[in-house]
Amino acid sequence: MSEETAISRDEDGDELGPDVFTYNGGRVDPGESANIRYGISETYLGDPVRIPVTVINGEHPGPTVFLSAAAHGDELNGIEVVREVAHDWDHSNLHGTLVCLPVMNVPGFLAQERYLPIYDRDLNRSFPGREGSTSAQRMAHRIFTNFIEPCDLGIDFHTSTRGRTNMLHVRANMEDPTIERLANAFSSNVIIAGEGPSGTLRREASDAGIPTITVEMGEAHRFQRRLIDRSLTGVASVLAEFGLHPHSSVHWPGWRVNIDDAGEKTWLRADAGGIVDMKHSSGELVREGETICAITNPFKEEDDIVTVDAPFTGLLVGVLENPVVYPGNPLCHLVGLSDPILTALERELEHQDPFLETLE
Repeated sequence: MSEETAISRDEDGDELGPDVFTYNGGRVDPGESANIRYGISETYLGDPVRIPVTVINGEHPGPTVFLSAAAHGDELNGIEVVREVAHDWDHSNLHGTLVCLPVMNVPGFLAQERYLPIYDRDLNRSFPGREGSTSAQRMAHRIFTNFIEPCDLGIDFHTSTRGRTNMLHVRANMEDPTIERLANAFSSNVIIAGEGPSGTLRREASDAGIPTITVEMGEAHRFQRRLIDRSLTGVASVLAEFGLHPHSSVHWPGWRVNIDDAGEKTWLRADAGGIVDMKHSSGELVREGETICAITNPFKEEDDIVTVDAPFTGLLVGVLENPVVYPGNPLCHLVGLSDPILTALERELEHQDPFLETLE
């Protein structure tokens, strides 16, 4: 790693001093940390709705990075990742600033619901927000202007929605060189390229000049320790790559597949209603023509069994966990692999147990 990565310098090459982190209502000086409960709205009773934020401002200059989770209130894995980085890691030699937002959608988190329970709005379709607009837009605006806009980079953690699960993967606009660097540094096996929908934190932060990736990991309503630990490895790798922890190492995942719009990928959907017998888990390799799942009725009558086969050889990035479906419900997310990646994956599968542990 070069000195330029680890140390911020001005145009003349002189080292810059660390910056004060400011937000509307407070500041965190270099060498200090602060646990903040920041008001973003009010309840029907007029009580404040506050989100928890931890700001760790290092003694040394460097980038400002945000880590955010629970924009959807029932997506819990990322909460533990952000909490452990903020409160369990040693940041005594931090070069830069960490802004940790473990629970952005506090109303949804309290209700254990995906969306804001105020008119069922999606906070992660409301960024960058707007003062004077809907409740979701106002909340998003206060989060964005105070804790996202001051940052240089960001990682936003998500899980699949209830009833489905995702293998750990990154979503990123790989056409932006800094976002590409950030996505690669997180060291996941799979990166799905794309800008992301309008209103998402990733898309709007990136459009505002704050390169941001989304990390998808597991399922809602759970802490999944293996995924949490694997994401902590990814965060540590990013902090090393961008010089916040200059003496740490960037992690290489062993193999990686980048999936862009031209790549072979599909959501397979149910053509019949019924009870699903899923034959594979997320992160597994399936061959063309192999049965992924079968849909049956309550009587398991042979004539009524509908099998769903893989249309091409690929990796199951996401699969159904809830075993019941209507016609049209998604069953799995299958992505194709290039021949070199398929060969590398097959080599890994020769040592199957430790490999699968990294995907679960």
